[in-house]
Amino acid sequence: MHIAIIDDNTLSGLGMQHLLNDMIPHGEIVLFREFQDIDNEALELCAHYFVALKIFLEHADFFRNQPKKTIVLVSGDMAVQGVRTLNICQSEKALLRDIIMLHSTGHPKGVHGTEVHDTHATNAAPLLSPREMEVAILLCKGHINKEIADELGISITTAIAHRKNIMQKLSARSLADIIIHCVMQGYINISDL
Repeated sequence: MHIAIIDDNTLSGLGMQHLLNDMIPHGEIVLFREFQDIDNEALELCAHYFVALKIFLEHADFFRNQPKKTIVLVSGDMAVQGVRTLNICQSEKALLRDIIMLHSTGHPKGVHGTEVHDTHATNAAPLLSPREMEVAILLCKGHINKEIADELGISITTAIAHRKNIMQKLSARSLADIIIHCVMQGYINISDL
């Protein structure tokens, strides 16, 4: 079994590699500092990609098409819709428990027990309406409510209502959650931000 760890933080990458080597002694656990360091053949051989959030967002197009192989390494309880996450800011014992839970459950649930919905595997309706997508994209680009209202020709009250609806529909706690959703769904590229 080949597993790639893609993390520009050498310390956390080496720690994850050590943990996985202990758990899967017959596996080949390889650490890469950058996505570009992996050749196409190695990418195809990998059973899983443990990838840092920053690298995941920079290469969302690739990882979005590999939801069953991708595990995003996050700090805290941040959720990334459509892929599994693993909180690396916890004790070794808790981290091991979460990795085992990911493996033993066959990956139907996220690390924190929340359902993972693969929006690319089904033809489910998008969470956001077309207007809400426009507002979300402008939010990602750093626009404030007045600028969004002016850009879309709507009132500030309507812009605020759309923003509130977006937050509720995505269960977003911050603008970062909206940005991650928009990148994951392909509404915007990280390079556009």
